[in-house]
Amino acid sequence: MTKFPFEVPFDEVEANIDAHVSAVFSCLESEFLIMPKGIGFIDYIAFETGYEALKKATREFADVRADTLLAAVIEVPVSFIVLRTILGFTPPEWAYVATQRTGVEIGQGFVRSYDRKIRLQPLRALPITGVSVNRIRALVDTASHLISEGAPRVNVDRLHRLDKADTKTGVDSLRSVAELGAPYAMLLYERFLGRPFAGHRDSVSELVGDTMESAIETVLSSAGISYRKTKRAERLPGFDQAPDFIIPSEFNPQVIIEAKITEDDGTARDKITRVQHLGELSMASQPSDQPKYEVVACIGGRGFGVRREDMRKLIYATRGKVFTVKTLDRLIECTELRTFSSK
Repeated sequence: MTKFPFEVPFDEVEANIDAHVSAVFSCLESEFLIMPKGIGFIDYIAFETGYEALKKATREFADVRADTLLAAVIEVPVSFIVLRTILGFTPPEWAYVATQRTGVEIGQGFVRSYDRKIRLQPLRALPITGVSVNRIRALVDTASHLISEGAPRVNVDRLHRLDKADTKTGVDSLRSVAELGAPYAMLLYERFLGRPFAGHRDSVSELVGDTMESAIETVLSSAGISYRKTKRAERLPGFDQAPDFIIPSEFNPQVIIEAKITEDDGTARDKITRVQHLGELSMASQPSDQPKYEVVACIGGRGFGVRREDMRKLIYATRGKVFTVKTLDRLIECTELRTFSSK
């Protein structure tokens, strides 16, 4: 039975690299069917409450004037997110279009913050004061005009973002969908264009990676190993991109760990390139073939199990120190981490 690459000397790994690629592939796990909700997740009941408030205030979308929409947003804040969903915009996109149309400067930071506040308390009225009043009104006013106008004509090789079942012909489209329900084929087509749960998947992408990092922290803490866990986009001397974990510290790096989870093979390739770079840094200016520090990769997700050549690169970059959730219990004994264990 082929051993994992971290269990044997690296010259044995090099001599039988394909078998070791298969060994890593055999223990990769994927959790793409399950996502964390994260802070600020809006369940359907809250979303529907906002929709019904918007529908009632506009008399089943017959009256989509800015004042009417704003009244609903003030009374039931989640209506703001329902309105954005009707447009099919992200918060920054809505802010950009509103700034262009109204001349009111609306920064991405403001609209993201306001959107998040609503997500945290979707049914609790939020005070709108100061400059916020003009910005929210500008956003709602823009939504009112876009919904009323519908999708303009564009060249046959172009597609307008409002060319959707509920906004294509203006208010008539919205009322038709609200009263009769969208044809199932149209619903499926728009889902095909946008991917199910796409916005939520993007918003919790960091939480997905946190599951691996939390597991590594548990292993290190249980062994009494000192470590430095870096923050997102943190800058450290000697690293143009800080690794996820440094043992025992950034002042004396002996082992560095990259924790990566991805369900996309393109993203996996980017993450492997990052590990390769760390491997190159570990060998820079070394008089022998011994690295300055050991590079370890802890990976998960189906994205890493697509391209065999990419996995070969990862194994070479870490000199065989590639672990998955299933093999994380071997992390200490099969790396230089064992020399730092105090328990």
